[in-house]
Amino acid sequence: MGSCLRKLLRVNLTSALIKEEEIPDKIAKEFIGGRGLASKYLYDELDFQVDPLSDDNKLIFVTGAVTGTFAPTAGRYMVVCKAPLTGTIACSNSGGFFGPALKRAGFDMVIVEGRAKEPVYLYITDTKVEIRDASELWGKDTSETTDILMRDNNSKNGKVACIGQAGENLVKFASIINDKHRSAGRSGVGAVMGSKKLKALFVDGDKKVEIFSNDFKNIVKAKNTLIKGNPVTAEALPKLGTKVLDNIINENGLYPTKNFQEGVFQLTDEVCGEALVEKGYLKKNIGCFACPIACGRVVELPNGLSGEGPEYESGWAYGANCGVSDLIAICEANFLCNLYGLDTISTGCTIACAMELFEKGFIKKDELGNAPLLNFGSSEAIVYYTKKIALREGFGDKLAEGSFRVAESYGVSQLAMTVKKQELPAYDPRGVQGHGLQYATSNRGGCHVRGYMISPEILGSPQKLDPQSLEGKPEWVKIFQDLTAVIDSSGMCLFSSFALGADDYKDIINAVTGFNYTTEDIMKVGERIYNLERVFNLKAGIKVEEDTLPTRFLKDPMPEGPNKGNVSKLDQLLPAYYKLRGWKDGIPSPEKLKELSL
Repeated sequence: MGSCLRKLLRVNLTSALIKEEEIPDKIAKEFIGGRGLASKYLYDELDFQVDPLSDDNKLIFVTGAVTGTFAPTAGRYMVVCKAPLTGTIACSNSGGFFGPALKRAGFDMVIVEGRAKEPVYLYITDTKVEIRDASELWGKDTSETTDILMRDNNSKNGKVACIGQAGENLVKFASIINDKHRSAGRSGVGAVMGSKKLKALFVDGDKKVEIFSNDFKNIVKAKNTLIKGNPVTAEALPKLGTKVLDNIINENGLYPTKNFQEGVFQLTDEVCGEALVEKGYLKKNIGCFACPIACGRVVELPNGLSGEGPEYESGWAYGANCGVSDLIAICEANFLCNLYGLDTISTGCTIACAMELFEKGFIKKDELGNAPLLNFGSSEAIVYYTKKIALREGFGDKLAEGSFRVAESYGVSQLAMTVKKQELPAYDPRGVQGHGLQYATSNRGGCHVRGYMISPEILGSPQKLDPQSLEGKPEWVKIFQDLTAVIDSSGMCLFSSFALGADDYKDIINAVTGFNYTTEDIMKVGERIYNLERVFNLKAGIKVEEDTLPTRFLKDPMPEGPNKGNVSKLDQLLPAYYKLRGWKDGIPSPEKLKELSL
């Protein structure tokens, strides 16, 4: 068993009580850290039926087991709570430098409870923890908030995670922004932070992250060599970032267009990663803490606006999915999401859904007043409604509830491209059978990073699978989901998995923690985490029947392109997946829970 001391900070905003607690080694070993550890604490402490925006929800900021070390990509932290968008367990993952700074302040995890009467922020250093007044910060965007906190605390090395106006206004898909451009983006964690009147966390410190093994340096060197030798992590991502995917996914016929009505966008050349370079908007790449990949992008537009991104998903959500080919407008909408604190995927997809509702006559022109019409292709609309969603003004107030609730209000919830009320990302499941199964069974609703089956089905990593074949897909999905839970819990970036496998993560985690896992052990931890999240969701009222996809993917064949005529064959995959998981009719069996010590 490892000898590293692990600490959490518990802050109750109602009573202003602050206390430090030691994290037991047994729990740490059973759940590694990060996503797993925070999910365990939430499971044990939360009333599953709690209203996500009530005082009784808990908001957990958690680092991974190796966050803050110089393991490759070890800069991640997560935010865990019950999600207002979905009602599921939320775990939103972010990079940058905030996570390592929290570790240097001496804490692996911060559990925020209750609700402050007036806006506050948490001041956390290795010598002092305080709840401080944030009344003057309330109403400010994330960039202003960060600058003010850095200035007022006279800090050069401190880091800030905060909400913008979207979180204050309880937008169901508000995000938490750190380092101005990094986002714990999905499921509405920013709204939970806003509901607690918590504007920000400022963290700083000089404590060293404890490392168990003296051989850690050599292990890191070996893993960095693998990352620098992989074509995805050494060439594609450093060159174009995640937007290297635009043309690849479009050419494979699963690039969702106009709210997933089509799978090919004819104007992809105008909005792809290559276009950012050719138009001169991309200025340089930038990396997170301890990252040898550096997939981040600094962009400057001809109109004087600048920022980071857009990522592939963000550019697609505002681009092809809204039928928009204006790259400047797409970038501007992305910048606004960072400033206001909005999930780019859910924001862009909610606008796309509204565009389909408008063009099909469900949303009437008079509902919009003098605002831009919600027509596909409108670059004006994507920028305008992003602002209005964040501020909950006009029709933006309705859109701030997310696409499912919007479509449901018009009696056509099937036109919301969501799973468990969370908007799906940039891959049409009619073109990737395994990825469709992963969407349907994701523990946080529509999501691509709970088991990225695009890697084998499209990119051929670690081996090429036929995207339309059903053979072996339940096994692949389970392995990817369990391994992703391990990676998230480690505090490393998922992109490292293009070059690293379970053995590599085991080596790194063991070297830091001293837990001495075998590869089989560590995959069992991933399975334990996935099942814990599943049981949380079931107890929170999520139904097994919600392991499904919108009817568009199950019944409407793809109209054109390489996947013309294809539908998702989820019904053929789901029973085999449940059996493989040890879930009787979708519910983890007593035998499975006993096997996993749950």
